[in-house]
Amino acid sequence: MAKLQILDVNGKKSKEITSNLFDSEIRADLVQKVAETEKEKQPYAPFLWAGMETSASGNVKHNRHVWKSDRGKGLSRYPKKRMSDKGERFVWVAAVIPGVRKGRRAHPPKILRADLKINKKEKILALLSCLAMTSSKEEIIKKYSSLANKELKLSLPIIFDSKVINAKTKDLFTSLKTTLGEDLWNIAIQEKEIRAGKGKKRNRRYKSNAGMLLVIGNKEERKITGIDVVKANELKVLDIFSNGARLTAFTEEAVKDLENKINGTGKKVEKKEEVNSKKSKEIKK
Repeated sequence: MAKLQILDVNGKKSKEITSNLFDSEIRADLVQKVAETEKEKQPYAPFLWAGMETSASGNVKHNRHVWKSDRGKGLSRYPKKRMSDKGERFVWVAAVIPGVRKGRRAHPPKILRADLKINKKEKILALLSCLAMTSSKEEIIKKYSSLANKELKLSLPIIFDSKVINAKTKDLFTSLKTTLGEDLWNIAIQEKEIRAGKGKKRNRRYKSNAGMLLVIGNKEERKITGIDVVKANELKVLDIFSNGARLTAFTEEAVKDLENKINGTGKKVEKKEEVNSKKSKEIKK
């Protein structure tokens, strides 16, 4: 159980709490695995019935000596659609198959599954690894190239008293600036700028940095321009991990809610294991 400092509005130490929330082993492989499942990807595939919505099937008969049939007339056996009924053999055009005009694609990409699934225990371990990353100076320096060859004097993780949430935005920013220092303050606030090049014409005129993440309690409410705010029960691996550990701050209430969230899921897992062990013992008897 590590001792964690709680900072007040002025960025000074007000008290200490004990928690093992940030003491887990950093598992980069698990974090990467869970992050892939949380990404929202646009499904890439054509329309399922593209090139198939035509009257080619059933319109032309394929039996010999039958009216409206294409057999015995020197015609290919492609599926056909009727364009006109004038004349003896009508006017038929090949359709549906990939080798003809306006036919379907031969081997298009298919959406086999929409969401990737992952075990609950792996999700918990990945989230704990991400929380451990936020308390590691080495991981944060790896993430931000502007911090290379610099020493962070700040003690991590950054945990504020819950009273900070009710403070004015101006007071909150001044406390953050004094707490983080000049180097981290330049990273913490989101900065928006006009993109260079042709991207301005392609619906992506502006670009901005991610900025700092502030995790608040489940019952707390706050919106801050320039900083992403997430509730403890809505916190995901992808919120913290993106090519490294994101600069993250917590409120005291958020730490308690995260402990309840992780311990609660852990208890459920233990109960399931107990049930399975009981069943196995009964089977052996």
